[in-house]
Amino acid sequence: MSIKWTGVFPAVTTKFTANDELDFETFDLNIEAQLEAGAEGIILGGSLGEASVLTDDEKFGLLSHTLNLVNGRVPVLLNIAESTTKKAIEVAKKAESLGANGLMLLPPMRYNAAADETLAFFGAIAESTDLPIMIYNNPVDYKIEVTLDMFEVLTKYPNIQAIKESTRDVSNVTRLINRFGDRFKIFTGVDPLAMESIVMGAHGWVAGLVDAFPKETVAIFRLIKENRIAEALTIYRWFLPVLELDIHPKLVQYIKLAEVATGLGTEAVRAPRLPIQGAEREKVLKIINDALATRPELPAGSWGK
Repeated sequence: MSIKWTGVFPAVTTKFTANDELDFETFDLNIEAQLEAGAEGIILGGSLGEASVLTDDEKFGLLSHTLNLVNGRVPVLLNIAESTTKKAIEVAKKAESLGANGLMLLPPMRYNAAADETLAFFGAIAESTDLPIMIYNNPVDYKIEVTLDMFEVLTKYPNIQAIKESTRDVSNVTRLINRFGDRFKIFTGVDPLAMESIVMGAHGWVAGLVDAFPKETVAIFRLIKENRIAEALTIYRWFLPVLELDIHPKLVQYIKLAEVATGLGTEAVRAPRLPIQGAEREKVLKIINDALATRPELPAGSWGK
């Protein structure tokens, strides 16, 4: 399956049971809600997916399960976040052998690689697989920025096709378009900057709070693309306090709490993460519950059924 790099691609959470095993039943419920709302891709094993605490067997088991569940309805991508080039290549090859439709790729983990090292890392992985690749550019959290000059080098790899733009500099969307035209498809990766980025030309949205609010997320994206800006803005302004939960170090716990509130998940996280408690919990719940109390009726459009 070639990837049509457009639309909302949920970065889905990994669901766990009370016994700290993969909870496929709840996971399936959420995936179906994403597809029902109009998501156009699924991304597994990102930051929200708690990939750093998954075993290889769990990660690849989740990939195989998701591919069977989705059954070709949308592309399924596996995130690669590894410390060594060798391991990253192994993951890419295994994902391809299992039938993954694409990869999202972070720079090397736990080492602040220089530009030439980062480019060599990306290039080696791109050359090891035929799968389409999205480069995840998040210098805020992962301390390595993929600059425009670095993306210039990456143009020689035909399967590096998209960018998850998470620099938190909205102007970077314009810089990328000015420099590369349509060579790379740009996805906004920061929920509280999503509308601004899409208006500036981003082709898609790798979203987090979509895990709890799929229809609203898809509606915002599609309304903007249909130039129904005022209608999108009304929803976005309502949504913004919730979207800001996406840029906190405890985004996994916060978004899972939102999933509980909308009936699309559980709070279970894997240690060392713990469910939030006390005043912090009440603060986050108030943001979520205030949004639910004023949840807007969506305008007519092609989201949901």
